Amino acid sequence: MSPRRRGLAISLAVVVVLLGGATAVAVHEGAVGFVRTWWNNRDRAYPDLDTTALGPTQQRIVTVTRAEFDAQPPGTKYSEGVDEEWCADFVSWVMRESGVPFENPFSGHWRIPGVYTLTEYFQSQGRFRAADSGYRPVLGDVMLYSTKSFFRQHTNIVLDYSDGEVTTVGGNEWGGHVKVNRFRIGGYVGLVGYGVLPDSGGG
Repeated sequence: MSPRRRGLAISLAVVVVLLGGATAVAVHEGAVGFVRTWWNNRDRAYPDLDTTALGPTQQRIVTVTRAEFDAQPPGTKYSEGVDEEWCADFVSWVMRESGVPFENPFSGHWRIPGVYTLTEYFQSQGRFRAADSGYRPVLGDVMLYSTKSFFRQHTNIVLDYSDGEVTTVGGNEWGGHVKVNRFRIGGYVGLVGYGVLPDSGGG
């Protein structure tokens, strides 16, 4: 091999090693974050919420989600019997039961089974707030995540927000259950934004 080709081969090898190392670090940090989030929320109870200052829709959301958290039914309850990833089905079902049903843009049905379509739905309704917009979530808002989040592509419902931390309830979480999570959202990787309630004003 000529000196020139040998130098080129060495340079390429160094680049591959550096890229591989960076990828390994990113994967490691992502895995650590995932495990930490799971560990902190594995046995989290449904929060004791003060509902006196909430609107009627928000109060219904609390009643409905608390009942589902206590009951822990199978995901097919929310997906109308379809065997599929059911986080968006859960959100759709809760909103219907709470008196603010969605309208699937393709079928007109109350159930929107896909997170991407759910995001588009909120955008089309003028009810989407981007994660980097400075919007402060309130109870009843729908959180929307991309594949970069610890949840992967996912959606769940805000129960509380204070001191930079959000408490959520969602379906198909941590092994396929209705679960409550609490985590910091400042700089959270993979949070796309929020879908706000039709009567909240989304301020």
